[in-house]
Amino acid sequence: MRRAVSAQASADVNVTISGHGALPCVFPYTDFATAAIATATLAVAGLTTGAAGDCGLHAGVSLPQVNVDRRLASFWFQTSLRAQGWSSPPMWDPIAGDYPAADGWIRLHTNAPHHRAAALAVLGVNAQRDAVAHAVAKWTADALEAAVVAQGGCAAAMRTLTQWQAHPQGIAVAAEPLLHWETFDAGGRASDWKPLRERPLSGVRVLDLTRILAGPTATRFLAGFGAQVLRIDPPDWDEPGTVPEVVLGKRCARLDLKSTEGRATLEALLRDADIVVHGYRPDALEALGLGATRRRELNPALIDVSLDAYGWQGPWHARRGFDSLLQMSSGIADAGMRAAGTDRPVPLPGQGIDYATGYLMAAAAVHGLALRQTRGVGATVRASLARTAGLLVTQRTPDNGPPPLSAETSDDLSPRIEDTSWGPVRRIATPMSIVGTPVDWALPALALGTATPRWA
Repeated sequence: MRRAVSAQASADVNVTISGHGALPCVFPYTDFATAAIATATLAVAGLTTGAAGDCGLHAGVSLPQVNVDRRLASFWFQTSLRAQGWSSPPMWDPIAGDYPAADGWIRLHTNAPHHRAAALAVLGVNAQRDAVAHAVAKWTADALEAAVVAQGGCAAAMRTLTQWQAHPQGIAVAAEPLLHWETFDAGGRASDWKPLRERPLSGVRVLDLTRILAGPTATRFLAGFGAQVLRIDPPDWDEPGTVPEVVLGKRCARLDLKSTEGRATLEALLRDADIVVHGYRPDALEALGLGATRRRELNPALIDVSLDAYGWQGPWHARRGFDSLLQMSSGIADAGMRAAGTDRPVPLPGQGIDYATGYLMAAAAVHGLALRQTRGVGATVRASLARTAGLLVTQRTPDNGPPPLSAETSDDLSPRIEDTSWGPVRRIATPMSIVGTPVDWALPALALGTATPRWA
């Protein structure tokens, strides 16, 4: 049985913001980062008191003190990892980036080998950036975008905010809620798990079926409050420039979901999971026989949190997408260009759409736990990068906004040395805190495929 969810917000929210400064941006990027992290942290604080039921807060309940440091939040919305004595691989493939087309700008996203191959096939050139730029210049941006997408690649023409608002996909996204919620009768399968104040997500099993960057941010946050996170990747997948950033606190295993054995193993994991977070395109799990209905059959009490790039309705609802592409499509990069008075796209200071969406997904997962605990229901929650981007662009940085963020110092770093699979690292200090509830990741960042695909 499906049930609707109503939100309440009448408890005594006890949150403070510390730190000073902001990253320079036409949109209030640091405020956005701070608010997203605070949303997820308040959800955990509510869980520790039993105040987070009904996806909201109960009247008369005071939450424990929550603080978010806006300076540290700014850094975490770029990258938290500082390698000690070694160098991280580059974040971007050499071909990835913005290119001038015949009538505007377009971004090619080529970090995955098959996405790079698709773009090069359309352009008819080899993997040399000069050759790519020369070929792109012969295309109109819209035509090249359509051709690369049709080839199975990823590209986005730069549009203005007004053009996106008038675009069929922009119209569809604007009509969506920030998060889609549905609840389902758990069929008596809701567990008797209870959160502990000191480690509120201890005993919670989170199955992580996500890639860079929003989904892994959500599950990394959950791991910091005690959840057991098991990340599953295909046999040949790797993201060397970004994996060390997001696998903190997780066990990482591999499964071939195209094989009968791999699907059977994943089904067994789903049966015993409390939360699953996934970023597959809407039709991908259906094609594997693991669609929403099957997942709910396997585990009626499951909290199922999913992500789509361009939204859940409209002509682009199944289109491959990434944060940097959404910034081009939705007018963010164009607005940055105009505000800076330059002649090329100006993106956000980091992959903030991804990060913010990740913290929203984490908050939703925690609220789902509270609903299961108080009402005996499972939940399905859907987020999209495009809808999160729509929230950001409703605000502009005022002329008298906060001063620029001062340069990073050693005081911004955690003293802890993290012994990762790649070498020692230090992280930027944790930006969020809850009085009486430490944030701690029990495991360092470990390489993909270093664990077995089973619950500990």
